[in-house]
Amino acid sequence: MNRNTVDIPASVSLDGEVLKRLREEKRLTQLYVSKVVGVTTDTISRWENNRYPTMRRENALKLAEALEVPVEELLRQPSAATQAPTSPRQVRVAIVAGILAACILGVLLAMFWYYRESPMSPAGIVAERVLPRYAAPGTVIPVQVRLAQRNDDSGFILREALPKGWTLQQANPPPSSLDNDSGMVRWIVKTGDVRDRVVYLIKVDDRAVPGSFGVFRGEVVAGAGNTKSALPVTGQSQVAVAPKLWADLDGDGRIDDSEMLQASYVVDEMAGVHIDWLELERLWNAGGYRWDAAKGRFTPVRPLEAAAP
Repeated sequence: MNRNTVDIPASVSLDGEVLKRLREEKRLTQLYVSKVVGVTTDTISRWENNRYPTMRRENALKLAEALEVPVEELLRQPSAATQAPTSPRQVRVAIVAGILAACILGVLLAMFWYYRESPMSPAGIVAERVLPRYAAPGTVIPVQVRLAQRNDDSGFILREALPKGWTLQQANPPPSSLDNDSGMVRWIVKTGDVRDRVVYLIKVDDRAVPGSFGVFRGEVVAGAGNTKSALPVTGQSQVAVAPKLWADLDGDGRIDDSEMLQASYVVDEMAGVHIDWLELERLWNAGGYRWDAAKGRFTPVRPLEAAAP
């Protein structure tokens, strides 16, 4: 995305409401955006709530890259009195922008009324998968499928197709149907069940080759008879197979404080399944870790040891 960064000051004023709206419209998680920008999810939350009203130009450019929008769209605009068009060209641009905005609004309203009135409209269930960036062969990693439901709380079926050779270890709620041979898992979520996520632990195939990817696919099926609809699970769909711990977000061979904080959020969100927190603490306290391929596990190392040849 080309930008003229010369006219952007070193410190810019961010419009948190615009950031939040664009992220949600594009169905991106705070975790995803934080990884692209290189900050914590707490920082993204503070930006969206205007608790950090300004930011460095570099972070603004990375945010725009993550959201695939011009950086100017994320910046707080001056008041109408200071930005009224004065030249003929500005007036023409303003008129064209107004017409485009009216057309877009008309299309959105038409789509809203169509899906509101149509008996074939989607069931209103939005499922978004959250995956770690890395997974080592033979290790267990956490997976979340976050759910957003309509007020009618109607039931639905969630299907997840796991990477070949990867096996489900634990899940909350327990799956209604599981075939580890084919990699197909199904959950029946009945009417009135207002849970906001399905979580599970999956074991990576011992034979998974570093440099390859584990690919996930899924869908939500809701309704019955002629009104049944199937919506794909959005969010993250693949994990890189590498000798890295799932909590090591940047893959630098150490768990720093911000990564450990993020891991604590994941553990809290993964209620109902067991993540070895003591193992994470052991690797965090050591300052670094190394993958022991022979034993198929991570071993703690001090930073000086990790740097040694």
